[in-house]
Amino acid sequence: MSSRLAMEGYRTFNPATGELLREYPTLSDGQAHALVERAHEAFLAWRSEPLVRRIELFRKLADRIDANVERLARQITVEMGKPLEQARFEVGVVSSMLRYYADHAAQFLADSAVAVSGFSRVYTRREPVGVVVGIEPWNGPLYQAMRAAVPNLMLGNSVVLKPAEITAGSTLILEELLVAAGFPEAVFQVALVSREQISTYIADPRVRGVTLTGSDRAGAQIGAQAGRHIKPLILELGGSDPFIVLDSADIPKAASSAAISRLALGGQICISPKRVIVTEKVADAFIEAYGEIFMNQKIGDPLDPQTTLGPLSSPGAVDTLQAQYDDAIAKGAQVLVEGGRMPGPGAYFKPAVLGGITADMRLYYEEAFGPIGIIYRVADADAAVVLANDSPYGLGGTVYGKDLREANRVAQALDIGMVGINQYLGGPIEIPFGGTKASGIGRELGSTGMDAFANIKTYALA
Repeated sequence: MSSRLAMEGYRTFNPATGELLREYPTLSDGQAHALVERAHEAFLAWRSEPLVRRIELFRKLADRIDANVERLARQITVEMGKPLEQARFEVGVVSSMLRYYADHAAQFLADSAVAVSGFSRVYTRREPVGVVVGIEPWNGPLYQAMRAAVPNLMLGNSVVLKPAEITAGSTLILEELLVAAGFPEAVFQVALVSREQISTYIADPRVRGVTLTGSDRAGAQIGAQAGRHIKPLILELGGSDPFIVLDSADIPKAASSAAISRLALGGQICISPKRVIVTEKVADAFIEAYGEIFMNQKIGDPLDPQTTLGPLSSPGAVDTLQAQYDDAIAKGAQVLVEGGRMPGPGAYFKPAVLGGITADMRLYYEEAFGPIGIIYRVADADAAVVLANDSPYGLGGTVYGKDLREANRVAQALDIGMVGINQYLGGPIEIPFGGTKASGIGRELGSTGMDAFANIKTYALA
């Protein structure tokens, strides 16, 4: 099937109303090819740009983004349903990310000396490699795009970004702001391309790396293509993060942290704590406090400042979540807080809390991308670890317990990439973000954020 037949264009909808917002044409094969050509030519100049100039442009872009908070936040909200205050927060994270890399770039990119017998001086240096293709999702259209782009742009690579179809408008504004801040036009380009055209990009020798944030199925497909062409790869995929509550936990704090972080963005975050694992001694008190927060959400128009829970990203997302919910109930799950699809226009799903999830139910192993809290009761900390690790995913996790020796022991036993103790971690810009198992390969952000698509080159002087 030709790429033109495979996808006629990108269409954005308001998930709160179902209204079609805009249609964007997919690039022709010729246009897609020309875009990579421009990215390669831009890289050849950008890699030689002094670091001090890149730092200056990052600061200008951060200022430009801060000046456009309302425009960007509103675009995010109307395209994918994130409550406006949460969208503003996302925009703020992006400008903070830019300033963080501007502040630390000289440190991150400094030569690293190595003592080697027989040489007067040996050092390694991170050098850019070329065009990096980013394939990014809709749930954080600015944050996800810049999480992939920022380390690479500072290093000296150029970036071609394929956005999610439903948030194309948000990323196109981002591209506009980069140019307005003074970045060369083709250093960062949004590519409205088809899946087949992405395959062509991966095969192109000028493309030197691929990063994807998405489903594990998409990651397997892109990973196979990158492997065929020996391209370095970052995969940030799904998560079904455990949130472990031990006997010694501060229950009000643990319940608040677990519920609020689960309901952020309507539960549509890969690093959301989707599985709460509570020791039997404190389970009843925890469930009462956790469920109360789920029941008291203000569901409505995401542009309304009083709204705490907006729609899911699309009617299809509601269909998937409802099917998982129905499957669990049909097989005997306990309904601790009743929820489900809401009638009327918009992709709304009332928050639910379930218990008694067993291995024959879809929700035991599948990621629940929406406002369903799942609670497991276990005998003790050791049982909590066994259950937490019984998942194909290994992105992040949380452990609550005042007994820090026990909490640390549990945290160290978890097969995951990131863990917070007595505080939900999320994905701070200062730390490497990534997981284990089906949650992906590689890390973004932090001091290691430049490593995947850098030539770590050794220089040795006699």
